[in-house]
Amino acid sequence: MPLNRRTFLERSAAAGAGVAIVGSAAAPAEAREDGHGHGRPPKRYSFTVMGTTDLHGNVFNWDYFTDKEFDDRDHNDVGLAKISTLVDRIRKEKGPRNTLLIDAGDTIQGTQLSYYYAKVDPITAEHGPVHPMAQAMNAIGYDAAALGNHEFNYGIPVLRKFEEQCDFPLLGANALDAKTLRPAFAPYSMHRLHTPCGRDVKVAVLGLTNPGIAIWDKANVQGKMTFPGLEEQAAKWVPKLRSMGADVVIVSAHSGSSGTSSYGDQLPYVENAAGLVAEQVPGIDAILVGHAHTEIAEYFVANKETGQKVVLSEPLKWGQRLTLFDFDLVWDKGRWSVEKVGAQVLNSNTTAEDPKITRLLGDEHTKVVAYVNQVIGTSTASMATAEAPWKDEPIIDLINHVQAETVKAALAGGQYAALPVLSQASCFSRTAAIPAGRVTIRDAAGLYVFENTLEARLVTGAQVKDYLEFSARYYVQTPAGGPVDTSKLTNAGNTPDYNYDAISGVTYEIDIARPGGSRIVNLSFDGKPIDPAARFVLAVNNYRASGGGNFPHVAGSQQLWANSEEIRNTIINWVKAKGTVDPAQFAVVGWKLTRDGTPVF
Repeated sequence: MPLNRRTFLERSAAAGAGVAIVGSAAAPAEAREDGHGHGRPPKRYSFTVMGTTDLHGNVFNWDYFTDKEFDDRDHNDVGLAKISTLVDRIRKEKGPRNTLLIDAGDTIQGTQLSYYYAKVDPITAEHGPVHPMAQAMNAIGYDAAALGNHEFNYGIPVLRKFEEQCDFPLLGANALDAKTLRPAFAPYSMHRLHTPCGRDVKVAVLGLTNPGIAIWDKANVQGKMTFPGLEEQAAKWVPKLRSMGADVVIVSAHSGSSGTSSYGDQLPYVENAAGLVAEQVPGIDAILVGHAHTEIAEYFVANKETGQKVVLSEPLKWGQRLTLFDFDLVWDKGRWSVEKVGAQVLNSNTTAEDPKITRLLGDEHTKVVAYVNQVIGTSTASMATAEAPWKDEPIIDLINHVQAETVKAALAGGQYAALPVLSQASCFSRTAAIPAGRVTIRDAAGLYVFENTLEARLVTGAQVKDYLEFSARYYVQTPAGGPVDTSKLTNAGNTPDYNYDAISGVTYEIDIARPGGSRIVNLSFDGKPIDPAARFVLAVNNYRASGGGNFPHVAGSQQLWANSEEIRNTIINWVKAKGTVDPAQFAVVGWKLTRDGTPVF
C-alpha cells in the first residue's frame, strides 16, 4: 500500500486537523463515597488502563528458534495468548467497560511468526492473509497502540497494510509526512467512559514513537517520513487534548525512561525520552513506556512546571508482563480530576494461554513451525554461542565468513575488488546453536534474530582500531592476577550483547585490565601491525552502518554496496548452496581477551 494512497492522505489530513478517534463507550461504574465532609459526598469514579509493549510478534508461549515452549532463567512466559487471559481477568474484576487496553509499540517484528507473514506469505500480497498480530490484538480488544521503531523494518507498505487490518488506531504524533510535516498516523485517540454521576470521563491516549527510526530504518523512511523529538510533540499535543475536554491524558511512548541515546549526536533528539516528557510537559497523568525492554512497575516523575507527579510503567517485553494503571477520579467544580493514580505489573507466567487466541491462530502457528523446521544442510560439528561474548567462537566466524564472501562477490571486478574485506558480527543470542548433523532454517535463523541487511563501507586501519576500542568498552575492567567471573565480565555500562562487535580479517587482543579506550593490543593485518592509512572494506549490517550503537566512523564512511536481502536469509541461502557446514573451512581465532599480555582463556 503506497504512502501516497488516497486513504493515507485522508487519514493524515484528519490527524493533522486534530480529529479524534472515539473508542467504544463504557458502561456505568459504581460511585464511591468517601464519607468525609459536609453535605453530599464527592462523586467518584475509578477505571483501569492496561498496557503492553514490545510484543515483537509473540502470540504463543513458543520459541521458534528452539522449537519448544519458551523458557528463560527467570521462567518468564511470553505471548498475547497469555496476555489475553490476564486482560479477561482484569475486565471481569473492574467491569469490562471500566477498562482500556493500549500498547507502546514494536509489534510486527521479532519472531519467525511475524517474519513469515511479512516475507514468506506476506500480508501485502493480493488476497494476502491477515497478520497474526492484528488478528490476536483485535480479538483481545485493544483500544490503541503506539508505533514502535521496528514497525518500519519491513517497509511502509507492510506497516500500512497492518494498520488497515487493525480494529484500533496506530498512533504516532511525531511520525510526520516528510513533505507536509503533518502527522502520517493518527496522533491520538479519545475514549469516552460513562459514569453513574456527572458527565462522562474523556481519556486521551497520545502516541509517540522513537526518533531513531530516521537512522535505523533510513532506507525505508528517508524522504517519506520524519521523526521529531518526543518532548517537542508532546508539548504541542497535550494542551490540545486538554482543550478538547480530555479529563485524563495518557502517553503511550515507544521510548525508554533513562534519558540516553544509542545514536549519539546524529540526531538532536533523545532516544529514551519518556522521563523527560513527564518532567517537561505539563498535563500528563501517566506514561506507558516501551522500547528499552526493562521492567518498571511504577515510577513517579515530578513535572518541573506544575509539580504534578506523573506515573510511568514499562511492562518488560514480549508479553511477559501487563501494566495496570489504576485511576481514581473525583468530580469537583463541574469537572473530573485525577485524585490518585498508581501502577503495577502482572506476570504472564501466572496464567494459562487463552484458548480463544490459540484456536484462532493455530493454523498460522503450525505453518510457521513447519517452515522453520525445513532442513537446509548439514554440519560436520556442533557450534554454539554460549561463550561467544568472551571467546572467538566458530559460530560467529560463520556469520563473518558468509558476510565477507557475499561482499567480495558483490565487489568483484569493480574499483574496490582488490581491497581486503573485513566483517563485523555480534552475538545476538547466547543460546543459538548449529547442531552436528542436520541444519534447519530455525538453526540458521537463530544466529541472526534481527532483520538487518548487509552493506559494504570503506574504512581505514585507524578507523578499524577506533571501532574496536569502542566495542571493547563492553568488558568490565578486570585486574590481572585474580579470577575472572564470566557472569560479571560483560555488558559494562549496560552495553547489550548486540552492541559488542567482533571483526574478522584482522587479529587483535583486548586487554581487559586496561581502561576503556586503550584496550586494543597487537592489532594486525596479514601478520603485520595494521597500517593506520590502509584502506579496507567493512562488511557491516545496516543497523550499524546507519549509526545504531553509535560506533565511530562507519555511519559517515563511504558506502560501496548495499543489499536488500536480510543477512539471516543470506546465511540460510549460503548453507543451502554449500550443503555442508564445515567449521574447519572458516573458523579462526582472530581475537582473544588478555590481561597484561596473558590470555584470559
